[in-house]
Amino acid sequence: MEPEQFRKYGHEMVDWIANFMINIEKYPVSPDIKPGEIKAQLPKNAPTKGENMDDIFKDFKKIILPGITHWQHPCWFAYFPANNSPPSILGELLTAGLGAQCMIWKTSPAAEELEEVTLEWLRKMVDLPEGMIGVIQDSASTSTLVALIAAREKISGFNINCKGFTESLIVYCSEEAHSSVFKGAKIAGYGSENIRLIPADEKFAMESAKLEEAILKDRAEGKKPTLVCGTIGTTSSAGIDPLEKIGAICKKYNVWFHVDAAYAGTAAILPEKRWIMKGTEYSDSFVFNPHKWLLTNFDCS
Repeated sequence: MEPEQFRKYGHEMVDWIANFMINIEKYPVSPDIKPGEIKAQLPKNAPTKGENMDDIFKDFKKIILPGITHWQHPCWFAYFPANNSPPSILGELLTAGLGAQCMIWKTSPAAEELEEVTLEWLRKMVDLPEGMIGVIQDSASTSTLVALIAAREKISGFNINCKGFTESLIVYCSEEAHSSVFKGAKIAGYGSENIRLIPADEKFAMESAKLEEAILKDRAEGKKPTLVCGTIGTTSSAGIDPLEKIGAICKKYNVWFHVDAAYAGTAAILPEKRWIMKGTEYSDSFVFNPHKWLLTNFDCS
């Protein structure tokens, strides 16, 4: 594609996106299709020749668009907010246009330093303790996995990466916690039998007394309590765990304290909602998702 063709089709697609945002309420929230219906309309084999962008865009509107669930629809009430915005879309277009691989400082200095600065802004905005530093991940699931790996290495003196697991390391979370905790613990090698689900109260928050009981029981059996995940806004019910009590328990028994604020953490930007952060001063790791409430395209965690 020549630059002038790119310019032409780029303008057309931006116009289409703008009209889509204006008229999104005219689309059904959920597509009225059956499994396999989209697949049946697609070629069985990859094309052997390039196709005109006009034809590709026609196929998008005819085949793909009818099978899209519209997360940006005003009547969308499933799962959690996943809000994009025109500035975020344009920003993503710019980054795609640059085509840079921003892995480390040397591969793209500006990107690395911009990441440091913007994450320091976010730290201040939600009132996290000074000294915490951040890194952008693709999702809270990946962020939680990183915390699980960091916790296992800390408690083992950084030996597990070399020698593997030689003892039972235990992970604790509320029965209302996100599934990424269970998945991450299994991926990180803890094993599903070493995940403790702590009961929740009538407000769907972890019962801290039950957490301490579970930690003491595991210690008595010679196991090593390794990580506790507290949540600010559970996916199922927006429950908020008592972070201050949980954090004090983690400090008492030298357990890594991970806070999953993926859903509701953004609310802490508002001074009147800052109370949800009480107890995060105990945290060893903290995650929240700008791609939920901060009008930033997925994925940004």
